[in-house]
Amino acid sequence: MTVDLLLGLQWGDEGKGKIVDVLTSNYDIIARFQGGPNAGHTLEFDGIKHVLRTIPSGIFHKKSVNIIGNGVVIDPVVFQKEIEGLEKFNLDIKSKLIISRKAHLILPTHRLLDAASEASKGKAKIGSTLKGIGPTYMDKTGRNGLRVGDIELEDFKERYRALADKHEAMIAFYDVAIQYNLAELEKEFFEAIEELKKLDFIDSEEYMYQAQKAGKSILCEGAQGSLLDVDFGTYPFVTSSNTTAAGACTGLGIAPNKIKEVYGIFKAYVTRVGSGPFPTELFDEVGATMAKVGNEFGSVTGRQRRCGWLDLVALKYAVQVNGVTQLMMMKGDVLSGFETLKVCTTYNYKGENISHFPYNIEPENVTPVYKEFKGWQADLTGMTTYDQLPVELKEYIEFIEAEVGVPIKIVSVGPDRKQTITK
Repeated sequence: MTVDLLLGLQWGDEGKGKIVDVLTSNYDIIARFQGGPNAGHTLEFDGIKHVLRTIPSGIFHKKSVNIIGNGVVIDPVVFQKEIEGLEKFNLDIKSKLIISRKAHLILPTHRLLDAASEASKGKAKIGSTLKGIGPTYMDKTGRNGLRVGDIELEDFKERYRALADKHEAMIAFYDVAIQYNLAELEKEFFEAIEELKKLDFIDSEEYMYQAQKAGKSILCEGAQGSLLDVDFGTYPFVTSSNTTAAGACTGLGIAPNKIKEVYGIFKAYVTRVGSGPFPTELFDEVGATMAKVGNEFGSVTGRQRRCGWLDLVALKYAVQVNGVTQLMMMKGDVLSGFETLKVCTTYNYKGENISHFPYNIEPENVTPVYKEFKGWQADLTGMTTYDQLPVELKEYIEFIEAEVGVPIKIVSVGPDRKQTITK
């Protein structure tokens, strides 16, 4: 019996989907434990690019069972479209995908609330993806939400109506101009609910317990990144759930002492999408080149990502909070061609040099302190072994390992599952 976690250690978009896809053959169960359909996990193999929003990344492997846990919020309309997009691959989705009854539902009015709330903030907006995820988690913690299990109840539509009416009153309170046809949105929603019913709903905590008892191997898959965690991220520019290791326990019903390996995924540089502080952000040609070469556009939102140098202060913080046991470095190939690389090793925080991640990292308080490295010119995308990597990249990797105290076991040199070097 094995329960391992796979987490992003930055502001999301680290490449978790690819690594889950690479690792899936080692596990019986892949379980998503938090987040909503704003999380796009990109997988690339056999020349085809796949973007998954809610469905776990193990769906393309024949042997694995995929679970959407209680910590996830599901938009039935987006979910139906995601399943329709997979139909051409002849996957046995009904037997391979099961859903926790305790997962919460994103209603059409949650999306409208999201838009109204963001519009009301003006310049102070936090950069929401407007998928209704924040309002859904608010209803969850406010004990108002609807869950997947409620679909099985006879009075589901009455429960829906009561909550949707409450949302409409809240939308009116924001007093902003948003156009919508709720009747049309609801028709689409209830059609998607009927499709959702075709899948199996489970009491996921019991399912997970029995799977562990039976000796099954389980990989828990997170969405977004640790620096977007609602408690430990750069609040309020965060997501609405716990993206860190603790979220796997509450989002699946797994006891903390059952977790073995914690795989931490990070990019060889850093990206961030939307608003919020970003100490190592680059506003010059170097940053623009990173974005272009790395194709740094959101797989779901299409939004351009902000790019910057690797931040070891933030990375060490994420490793510490999550208890990471193995690191996996993504997009090493994107840094090929730069004469000089920089790595942030400490912050100058209000005039003092610090090595920990402080409460506030706004630019008026934090200036990154860099160490420079010689770059490499080699094209990494065709390399298949660690020995083939340029010496400058190996020095870069070894420095990171020494600083954070955790080994880097995988180096990704391209988007395809085959472009993955095990160290």
